[in-house]
Amino acid sequence: MNNSMYLKIPALSENEPFARDTVAAFCVRLNPSLDELSDVKTAVSEAVTNCIVHAYAGREGEIEISCEAEGDTVHIRISDSGKGIEDVVRAVEPFFTTLEEEERSGMGFTIMQTFMTSFRLQSAPGQGTTVYMSKKFSVQDAERARADAV
Repeated sequence: MNNSMYLKIPALSENEPFARDTVAAFCVRLNPSLDELSDVKTAVSEAVTNCIVHAYAGREGEIEISCEAEGDTVHIRISDSGKGIEDVVRAVEPFFTTLEEEERSGMGFTIMQTFMTSFRLQSAPGQGTTVYMSKKFSVQDAERARADAV
């Protein structure tokens, strides 16, 4: 049986560090390097911030986070029930932002894609958005090889 966890939090800025650190704590048993763990924390931070800033834009709402550990890989799903994204293809383009007046960089999805092994975005206007990300950790393979050599 694969290990998993589920978290549902209010879409409040003060919950972003909690979400990021909770997912990181879940990943620790997969023995990631510090760089790999930092990648996951950054991607989760971007996804949760997108929910807070874009999906709900100051309105009340909830963010759901689920993680599953499968071998040396963590699968993460982060979803909201906010306003959704009208043009998903354009939304994942680097530097695209709908909030230029707030000086947003438009790099959130690009960061998620770059830092994770796999990334997929699903969204529908008025129904919300779900980000699916996975990260394969390489340290576990190296440690397994060292243990086998002993």
